[in-house]
Amino acid sequence: MRVRWAVLAAALALAACGPRAPVAAVDPPCPGQPVGEVSLPGGRFTLGAAGMHDEEGPPREVTVGPFSIDRTEVTNDQFAAFVAATGYVTLAERQPDPALYPGVPPEQLKPSSLVFVGADSLGDGNPAGWWRIVDGASWKHPEGPGSDLKGRGRHPVVQIAYDDALAYARWRGRDLPTEAEWEFAARAGRDGARYEWGDDKPDPAHPRANTWQGVFPAIDTGQDGYKARTAPVGCFPASAYGLYDMSGNVWEWTASRYGFGPEAGARLIKGGSFLCADNFCYRYRPAARQPGPPDTGSSHIGFRTVSRGTNQKNRETP
Repeated sequence: MRVRWAVLAAALALAACGPRAPVAAVDPPCPGQPVGEVSLPGGRFTLGAAGMHDEEGPPREVTVGPFSIDRTEVTNDQFAAFVAATGYVTLAERQPDPALYPGVPPEQLKPSSLVFVGADSLGDGNPAGWWRIVDGASWKHPEGPGSDLKGRGRHPVVQIAYDDALAYARWRGRDLPTEAEWEFAARAGRDGARYEWGDDKPDPAHPRANTWQGVFPAIDTGQDGYKARTAPVGCFPASAYGLYDMSGNVWEWTASRYGFGPEAGARLIKGGSFLCADNFCYRYRPAARQPGPPDTGSSHIGFRTVSRGTNQKNRETP
């Protein structure tokens, strides 16, 4: 059952790392787009962390089998190819079924998605005031009507619900990563390190990921070249495993359940987004985790896919 309105509160809790109104900007030069996937042997590692956020711990030893994972987040161009080949319509583009939303006035049930409206709407500081359900917002129009994908073919696709991401993955004969697979890949062999690159704090002069620089949500200095917006995939240094944007840019769907508190059944997202800031959410670290609204997209959530070949050890039940 789709429960868009019931999970909205969980989405609002992500406002610290959410998207804001469209920003007219030209992408800085960056290397050519990496393609393909990286094969990883799996192994035993420490999942989670202690001392940051309650939901990240306790740290525990887990084992994952071999798998391959996309080098980058799925891009708008890649998702457009899927839509062109299959005619797929994302959840944000569909008319909601009134039977699934008892008590919601029918006139409010329109194709829509979640958009962060920015610092101008902070009000009393309540994160609920930072978001709007925008009619017409979708992967083609990430910030709603008036926005489009011009110049953003290489940017990660957003406004993608969990089922949308899974449909794309299955079209490619692949799957979404489990939390353990995703975190194993993000840690890149640095077991227990705070960041994917180690324990050194981020250096704004030499950014390693697309995150918020400054005091969220008042000022983003944009020192990484992408002020309050997504970056094309692969513009920041690769990890030791040859993966890009495992920290920041957009949150990524996993196949795992959140499994914590009132949102225990929500799907889990990992990696943080382009608005994650140290002074607020601090969730662009490998151990960080948040519940994602499974039937609703947002302009800070994307995904990447995995393949396990004949190995199904890692796979989780739907």
